[in-house]
Formats: sequence, C-alpha cells, structure tokens
Amino acid sequence: MSEFSAPNEIRIVRIYDAPLQAVWDAWTDQAQVGLWWGPRGFTITTHSKDLRVGGHWTYTMHGPDGTDYPNSTLYHEVEPLRKLVYDHGGNADRPPLFRVTVLFDEVDGKTRMDMTMALADAETAAQTRTFIRHANGESTWDRLAEYLGKRLEDEEKFVINRSFEAPQDVVFDMWTTPEHLARWLPPAGMEMRFLRADIRPGGGSFYCMSNPMITMYGRAQYEEIQRPKLLVYTQQFCDEHENISRHPMAPTWPETMRTKVEFNAEGPNRTRVTVTWDVAGKATAEELAVFLAHRSSMTQGWSGSFDKLEAVLAA
Repeated sequence: MSEFSAPNEIRIVRIYDAPLQAVWDAWTDQAQVGLWWGPRGFTITTHSKDLRVGGHWTYTMHGPDGTDYPNSTLYHEVEPLRKLVYDHGGNADRPPLFRVTVLFDEVDGKTRMDMTMALADAETAAQTRTFIRHANGESTWDRLAEYLGKRLEDEEKFVINRSFEAPQDVVFDMWTTPEHLARWLPPAGMEMRFLRADIRPGGGSFYCMSNPMITMYGRAQYEEIQRPKLLVYTQQFCDEHENISRHPMAPTWPETMRTKVEFNAEGPNRTRVTVTWDVAGKATAEELAVFLAHRSSMTQGWSGSFDKLEAVLAA
C-alpha cells in the first residue's frame, strides 16, 4: 500500500458538500442513518442505538438476496461534531472485527470525513480490503453523499468514488486524452473510438461504442475543465449523424446526463476520483424513476470501467 495508510489499516476520506452538523446528524441520528447505511442494495433495521461511551448500536443488515447480517457497534469515544471511535462486529461470542476512528472537520463550508479501520495485521487488512471491494462496501459513503444531496438540496444524484495508485496529473490525463479514454471507459466487451474530440471548455466530442451485436453513438459537451482537479460535461445518446436519440435498450433513460469528475490527491502517487452523475435539464417522472432505479447497475458499470483504468495505470 501507499503512504496513505498503515499496512494494517484501511483508510477512507470523503469530502461532502454539506455542513458539518448535517453530516454528523446523518451518522448519529437513528432515523437518518437507516436511510443510507450499508452497501448499495442493502437496508438496515436498528434494534437499539445508544450513542455514548460504552453504548451500543445494534442492528441487522439485510442483503439484496434476503440474507440478514447481525451487527453490533461498541462506542469508545464520542466527541460531538468531531470524532467517533468504535469497535465493529463484536458481540458476546466473538471479538470485534476492527476498530474504527472517524474524524469530522469543516473545510470551506464542506465536511471532510476521515475514517480509519484498524485491523490485527497487514494480512487481515488485505483480506478485509478485498472483501469490501467485492461487496461494494465503499458505496456506503457514496450513498451518504446521495442522501445529503437529497435531504439538503432536494437533488437526486448518483455518486461513486475510487482511489487509484497514480499521481493526480496522470489520472486527469486518462479522462481528457481521447486515446486513453477509449482504452478503459467503454463497458466490458465493447470498443470505443472517437469520431471527433475537442476536450476543452465549450468543446465537444462525438464517439462510437460497439461490439459484434450493437453499435451506439454518443456525444459530450464540456462545460468546465480545471486541470488537474475538475471535469464537468454533459452526455447524450445520438445516431451516426449526431441527431439526439435514446439508449437502444433503455428508451426511458433521461435524454441528457451531467457528469462531474473531481480529482483529489491523497498522496504524491494516489488520487481519489469522485464521479457525480445527475440529470441535466428536464426529465419526466418516469425518466427520473428509471435513473434512480438503476443506481446499482450504474455502480457495476462504473466499477468495471474503473477496474480497466486501474489496469491501464498499472501497465
């Protein structure tokens, strides 16, 4: 691992566009935490939540396949609006799986969450990291961002994060250089080629994605580019003449989507990418419902592309 965390630790940092009080309340209020806690597709039932030193949070996590996962949290430190320290996973019959320290800080009107899970040793940490990856465990913190956006601004969003072991400039180039984009962005089994690419504020691109069974065209319009920190663009499906169309297999998908990509350095050779997707312009109630219903499949799709980006960066 990088200098970002110790070998026996798993560290996750997020910046939420929300006041510190709102993020703290989302974590600590029993009614709110039940609306976002857990990987995408999971729900929870809280049996008791006693937020104090020595108190417990006891809950059951319900998997999308119907499996129930009992959970218990024991709080060691509770500093309102500042810090939580707790053991996760222990009960009367077994020791805790790991100790969690969460720090909350206000940064320019936003909230920085810095969470560290400390495990027994590096091997256990590596195993847990793999488990979290396969279970989409980090989508929990993406769901928190979505929840805060809906609660505070009444905005419906899709959010996904991934950290890459590469410098910020290099990762930024992977998103803004057409030949790099074509190597990792398309879904598994599809090839991508740019028919036109003018990646600058006010510029646009026209591209094609295909496999032996289907060919799709799309176009992007770039609204904001701040190297190496920010990229904002809108996307639409279109035909080969750039006339606006709809996804060939999802005719009620919204016509125009906006993608916001934020690049944050987590060290000299580590970069966290945050993708926020929302509907641009008007959308019908049916289109918005389709967008919200497909957050799990969007997670799978972006995760597959991110896996390919990791491979490209490693090569």
